[in-house]
Amino acid sequence: MVQPIYLYGSEVLRQEALEMDITNKEEVAALVQDLKDTLAVADGCGLAAPQIGVSKRVVLVDGRGMVDVYDYLKDFLRVMINPVIIEESETKCQYNEGCLSVPGIYADVIRPDKITVEYYNEDLEKVTETFDKFACRIVQHELSHLDGGMFVDIVAPIRKKIIAKKLQNIAKGKVGTHYRSKIK
Repeated sequence: MVQPIYLYGSEVLRQEALEMDITNKEEVAALVQDLKDTLAVADGCGLAAPQIGVSKRVVLVDGRGMVDVYDYLKDFLRVMINPVIIEESETKCQYNEGCLSVPGIYADVIRPDKITVEYYNEDLEKVTETFDKFACRIVQHELSHLDGGMFVDIVAPIRKKIIAKKLQNIAKGKVGTHYRSKIK
């Protein structure tokens, strides 16, 4: 079911998400379906459970819509349950990021250019996978939501000053989206 996306200023986005109980298969399946349905109408490349108001460690990353820019993402769709970064490169790279919870704001963010993540997939199988390039960026962006972080927290200080007023407006509900959204 399509859920509203919680916007900057919502408390759930600043909480550390709880581990998902993978023995409750019905709850896992329902949350994953909600993430898929919501992301499909919001037209993004990733969504974390806290962004739909559920403080659980589950993310959906979907780079298939970016195939015109990054052809290697043509099959990139992952459900990651209880993901943990077990290794990250010392080498960093910079990409311009945006977020469905921070509509209309984009900024360059520096993150590791390669990570290895251990997680349970949609079939509840344990997976260890290494990501690089833009796939790595999408995964890191979504995983940060599970720890109460957002990309606007790690932008350059001057950029933070530039976007401060826009962030205040989002937190006050003074923003429009083409998808259902809320602040709570």
